[in-house]
Amino acid sequence: MKKIYFKDLDKHFNKKVVLDGFVEKVRDLQYVQFLVLRDSTEKVQVTIEKNDENKELNEIVSGITAESTVKVEGKLLENEKVKLNGMEIIPTSIIVTSKSNEDLPINYKDPASAGIDTRLNYRFLDLRNEKNLLMFKVQTCLINEMRQFVVNNNFIEIHTPKIISAASESGAEVFELKYFDRNAYLAQSPQFYKQMAMCSGFEKVFEVAPAFRAEKSNSYRHATDFTSFDLEISYLENIEELMDFEENLLIAGLTKVKKEYGEDIKRLFNIDVVVPTKPFPRIKLEELYNILEEKFGFKMDYEDVGDMNSESEKLASEYIKEKYGHEFVFITDFSVKKRPFYHKRENGVPQGADLIWKGCEITTLSLREHRYDILCEQAKEKGIGQDAKFYLEFFKYGCPPHGGFAIGVDRITMLLLETGSLKETMFLFRGPNRLEP
Repeated sequence: MKKIYFKDLDKHFNKKVVLDGFVEKVRDLQYVQFLVLRDSTEKVQVTIEKNDENKELNEIVSGITAESTVKVEGKLLENEKVKLNGMEIIPTSIIVTSKSNEDLPINYKDPASAGIDTRLNYRFLDLRNEKNLLMFKVQTCLINEMRQFVVNNNFIEIHTPKIISAASESGAEVFELKYFDRNAYLAQSPQFYKQMAMCSGFEKVFEVAPAFRAEKSNSYRHATDFTSFDLEISYLENIEELMDFEENLLIAGLTKVKKEYGEDIKRLFNIDVVVPTKPFPRIKLEELYNILEEKFGFKMDYEDVGDMNSESEKLASEYIKEKYGHEFVFITDFSVKKRPFYHKRENGVPQGADLIWKGCEITTLSLREHRYDILCEQAKEKGIGQDAKFYLEFFKYGCPPHGGFAIGVDRITMLLLETGSLKETMFLFRGPNRLEP
C-alpha cells in the first residue's frame, strides 16, 4: 500500500506527500487556516495562508467540518514553532472525500459525557477515541505475540466448527438454532474438537476464535459472543507442566506489550504494565477458604462451596498481592462436583486450576481424562449420555494423555487495561440486551 502513515512523516521532510485521514480540528482565523488531521497512527497539522493564491483552498477549508475525511497533497516542512510534532503540511490540493454532519450524536473525545450503552449505540464513533484505538492495538500485539509463542513451540493452528450437534460444555447456556431438518447449537468452546485433535496425533493445537454462551448475565465480565484463545497439549506428565506453559505464554505476551505500548498505556490509561515473574503463586482451594475467612471474615456461599465466585477471586488477589507482591495466582484442588466430567482426577481430586489475575478468573486449565472406560464412567456420573456419544467415540482407539486451557481475549484485555467492563473492551459487545449495532 502506498499510504503514508502519519507516524512515518519524519522520513518525508521537504518532499511532496499525499495524506488521507480524518479532520480532527478546523481553525479558521483572520489570516490563516489550520487543519489537524489524524490517521490510526498519529496527527499532523496542515497550514493554509489566506491570500489570493490560496483562494480556492481557503474556500474548501471554510466548508470542512470536523470528522470529515480528506485527501491532502502538499509539501512537508519542519517547523519547530508547531506544537504538534514540529512539522506542518503546506497544501497544494485538498479534496474532501466525505463530509461529516456537524452535530455528532456523542462526544467521543469525552466518554464521561454519555453512558456506556449510549456510546455502544454509536460504537463506530466511540471507537474513534484515542484510548479505544490504543486498546485494540494492544490487544493485537498481545494476541499476536501469544500466537507466535505457540507457533514457535510447534503448535498447529486448527479451525473448529461453530455449529455443532451437541452442547460442548453442558446442556445449559447454549444457543439453539434450526439446522435444516434438525436442531443444532452454537459452540460454547472448541473443547471436544481440541481433544479430537489429540486423538488424531496432532500433539499441540491452538485456535483463536469466537465462542458463544447463552448466559443471562449482565455482569462486567460476561458476554454472549466472545473470542477465546484455546490450546491443547499432548503427553503432559502433570498439571504443573501445564501451569508452567501458561506462565511462559503470558510472560511472553505481556513483555511484548510493555515494550511496544507500555508508555502509551501509562499515558492514556494510567496503568503500569507488570510483567509477572515465575513461578506464579499456587494455593489449594481449601487452604484459600481458611485464609479468606481468617483474614477477611469471608465465608463461601453454600451453592459455591468447592468452587470460586467473583468475591472470593477479588479477595484471593488482594491476599496474594499483599503476601507475594504478585498479580497472578493459581487456585487448585477444586471439588469434583464443580468440574466438568472430562477433567482427569487423581485420588478423587480434579487435576486442574483456575488462574486469577487482578481479581478475576482468566483461565480454567486441566489435564483431561483420556482413558475411554474412565471417561465413560465420569460422563455417566454427571448424567451426560447421548449428547456426548460422538465425543466419547474419539477415545476408543487410543489417545495420549493431554490437557489444555483457554484465555478469553476480551477479558484479558479488560484486565490488562483495567477498563472495568467487557462493554468497553470488545469491538462490538453482545449481551442479553444487546444485539446491535
